[in-house]
Amino acid sequence: MSKQSWKPGNMLYPLPAVMVSAADQKGKDNIITIAWTGTICTNPPMTYISVRPERYSYHMIRETKEFVINLTTKELAYATDYCGVTSGLDVDKFTKLGLTRGKSEKIHAPYIEESPVCLECKVTEVKELGSHHMFLAEVVAVHADEKYMDKTGRFDLSRAQPLVYSHGGYYALGEKLGTFGYSIKKHRKAAGKRH
Repeated sequence: MSKQSWKPGNMLYPLPAVMVSAADQKGKDNIITIAWTGTICTNPPMTYISVRPERYSYHMIRETKEFVINLTTKELAYATDYCGVTSGLDVDKFTKLGLTRGKSEKIHAPYIEESPVCLECKVTEVKELGSHHMFLAEVVAVHADEKYMDKTGRFDLSRAQPLVYSHGGYYALGEKLGTFGYSIKKHRKAAGKRH
């Protein structure tokens, strides 16, 4: 087995492909597609998005210090791509794509009703890192679609076929291979029998 040596680059794939909704201080809103996002803290719940300053939504987020991360699905793949390749300067993406503006509880930016999970976020810090500026934010409210609740009342996002981004392509997540800790559960049971 051999590996090629490449120049430094971001090869951390796949990534979540999310639609981020934002609004300016006058209430004009937009949706931008982001793959540079993730979890950074559990308590308090914190996340981040990294955005190029030249993107239309950048000034909205910078001014209001608010945004919503809307998770995407196989069904939202077209909308996810469209929101990443068109500018809010030219088109109202909610109207064009037939997406519904949800009324957020803690912030002014709308969430996307068709998204299975929407995270309302308030920016706590901006890091100007280079090509992208990172918005660190606290999650202040979460909206989860009831249609993805299983019989026990547990939220099952896998039923929505979440979307991920890898090397320029969008992929729906498929087969579940295990649950957290499954690699040692069998071993523990066997070890318990020996005692």
